[in-house]
Amino acid sequence: MLYRNNGKTYIKTDLEAVITSYNQGNMILEAVQSICNQTLLPERIIVVDDGSTDQYSLDILNSIKNDVNLPVPITVYFQENQGVSAARNTGINKTQSSMVLILDGDDKLEAGYIENVSELLSKSPDMVIASSWMRTFGVLDAVVCPSGGTIVPFLSHNCCPATHILRKKFYEQCGGYDESMCSGFEDWDFFLSMLETTPEACIGIVEKPLINYRTAPASANIKSMDKRRELMRYIIEKHNCSYRNNITDVLLDIETISNSRLLGWENEIIHSINHHQELSQLSASFIKNPSYGDGGMASAVRIASVAR
Repeated sequence: MLYRNNGKTYIKTDLEAVITSYNQGNMILEAVQSICNQTLLPERIIVVDDGSTDQYSLDILNSIKNDVNLPVPITVYFQENQGVSAARNTGINKTQSSMVLILDGDDKLEAGYIENVSELLSKSPDMVIASSWMRTFGVLDAVVCPSGGTIVPFLSHNCCPATHILRKKFYEQCGGYDESMCSGFEDWDFFLSMLETTPEACIGIVEKPLINYRTAPASANIKSMDKRRELMRYIIEKHNCSYRNNITDVLLDIETISNSRLLGWENEIIHSINHHQELSQLSASFIKNPSYGDGGMASAVRIASVAR
């Protein structure tokens, strides 16, 4: 590690950063700046533009490429539009470091992200990836707390943000991001592939909101929910061996998640009844015809007991 002259930040020589961009205007500038403001700087920043067509965005990228005042070297690559998976693979394959930070061009990092996350990663050789909690901004203002873990929880749901630091040797071993996945969930699929590289593999999470994650109604993440079943089918079939070996735990994890959501909804209905608020048409319909075999009838009985 090479210390900078100001005594406050230093460069981590075994880490480079990859930022992907597509028609993101000033947002890509904010993403780059958030890396330049880190207490622990990467050795280099690589920006991969995935075929931007907006001239303003291209001008921003060219200004970044020509900025000699940045605290670390920056390289900008332009390629034809191929999707975020291909852009990430392009950037990672151009790195020469043992660890790589992945950041989407519309998100930002808190100043301590690299320092905290790389420290967690360095403590365990079996940790293939590490990241942190997220603070959302834009449409939603919230703190989201992914749990990380071994492959088992990841088989039922994604437990890590798309922004993360990875060990490149495991990236090379698993073959990188699946470039055929252009409709979403490519990060979830990639995490499963990384966790399948070794039986002891795990993903670590720093329990601090060090990622600032932009939310918008028309974002790619929101749109991917429309194809969730289709995308999950692809993931299950691709990672079939892992699902077969852990089927009991996967189903129990899904049941736990389902029960938690049902209980939350049930409590909202009870709250409405206790405060004499009119139920929505959907909720009233459920009380009249509760679902069977999934805990729905028991929930309806509890709700009806409160209403008496």
